Amino acid sequence: MTAGIEILNNVAPQHKAILSDDALEFVAKIHRTFNKTRKHLLQERQQRQKDLDEGRIRLNFRPETQHIRQNKSWICAPPAPGLRDRRVEITGPTERKMVINALNSGSKTFMADFEDSNSPTWHNMVDGQLNLHDAIRRQIDFTDEKSGKSYKLSPNPAVLIVRPRGWHLDETRVLIDGEPVSGGLFDFALYFYHNAKEYINRGFGPYFYLPKMESYLEARLWNDVFNFAQDSLDIPRGTIRGTVLIETIFAVFEMDEILYELRNHSSGLNCGRWDYIFSFIKAQRANKSSVLPNRSDVTMSVPFMDAYVRLLIQTCHGRQVAAMGGMSAQIPIKNDTKANDAAMSKVKNDKLREVTAGHDGTWVAHPALVKIALDIFNDKMLGPNQYHIRREEVQVSAADLLNTNVPGEITDAGVHENASAALAYCSAWISGNGCVPINNLMEDAATAEIARVQLWSWAKYSAKTNSGKVVSAAFVDQVLKEEGKHIKGASETNVNKSIEYLSNQVNSKWPSDFLTSDLISLLDSGRKSAL
Repeated sequence: MTAGIEILNNVAPQHKAILSDDALEFVAKIHRTFNKTRKHLLQERQQRQKDLDEGRIRLNFRPETQHIRQNKSWICAPPAPGLRDRRVEITGPTERKMVINALNSGSKTFMADFEDSNSPTWHNMVDGQLNLHDAIRRQIDFTDEKSGKSYKLSPNPAVLIVRPRGWHLDETRVLIDGEPVSGGLFDFALYFYHNAKEYINRGFGPYFYLPKMESYLEARLWNDVFNFAQDSLDIPRGTIRGTVLIETIFAVFEMDEILYELRNHSSGLNCGRWDYIFSFIKAQRANKSSVLPNRSDVTMSVPFMDAYVRLLIQTCHGRQVAAMGGMSAQIPIKNDTKANDAAMSKVKNDKLREVTAGHDGTWVAHPALVKIALDIFNDKMLGPNQYHIRREEVQVSAADLLNTNVPGEITDAGVHENASAALAYCSAWISGNGCVPINNLMEDAATAEIARVQLWSWAKYSAKTNSGKVVSAAFVDQVLKEEGKHIKGASETNVNKSIEYLSNQVNSKWPSDFLTSDLISLLDSGRKSAL
């Protein structure tokens, strides 16, 4: 391998072009330039959480950046080709068949996901890069060996947007100068190196979704990476576009600042609702008021979520970029018309709420939901977007964003449902599948994280169910063992590993930051036998 770069896994023949020496040199160049800053920002995350836990700081808007928020004269870059109208976006992992189905779904864009809906096995990460490389060049058609069914790309596929991993995740199978490369930089650099110029030549460009950010300084880092990558490949600055997922309680207080840092590369913000709920509980873990009722009761209409949506739309439209809605977790239910109608009704109501509030588009996780969402946005959004809906009447305070007056209750069934969902997802994830239908909902890491952190918080603060039962760590352990007997589609070994992991979480002083960081060592890595 190239000096200083070591791959700890076997490289399949079909992946050698993706992991070429030139491409890996590009990855290494970006890693060596920016990884020190990334690690420093991650240390700042840890210190901020500690300060919050110990009561030294409170969640609020930053006084030192007030001038950015109050200055109404600056706006972001105009929409790049293919991003002016984003009324329906479909999301999913980068498996070959799924990529074709998503691109053919009739949605405006496809967010190809290397993060929350993807289990980062070595094969999944590198094969996903190959699949996107082939999709851009219209050479992704294939025939499934098992079913014999052929999959072909349509003449007008959706515009491709890629979500690399968040700043907190490492690509542990690739070492540069002896240390793991950042997962996000690895995903970004490989995709950009192989595809940026090709996609520009085809009329679009390198577009990204940026996850899990906690501060405007983390957005600044992405902007520096963008400029460095464009300069390195002689691509004009401003060609890249990045949409930031506002999915942490810290980032919601810095939305203007995040847009400002990325203003020459920004294509807006997205309501990453499930991770946001997870972050809301996790960040305020030392505060008993962060204990919320059953996950199903924490809807978009509860006070803190409604405030989050209104402020995001106002912020984006004031800066003339897209305010994207979030994901409905429902999926079609076969062989049960009544249940399917109820699920689709929830999707319709959710999308109607979003377009009426002023969102410029929304997310779906299943091709069958594209038309449902499109029909609603086509009816209510007559232009390509709603940037003109400024929402200037909106006044959102820190207290509004932290309002935990959430109607609902904790039930015995809610404890079991969280245990079942977290177990099923963790078991699937370490088996190599990061996007899992569970109880007629499409679960990914974000929804599983809510289940995990809720079990912890209920046990930590001895919450009572509506039947009067106290939720203790011992009670959750018992429920995990009961639910583990009913998990389907995963090996007994992986289910037991997941039970042990979740039990350790519930019995810990604090929940860990991310299950994806915790479980990476359990993936089947295909590591070389002799190193």
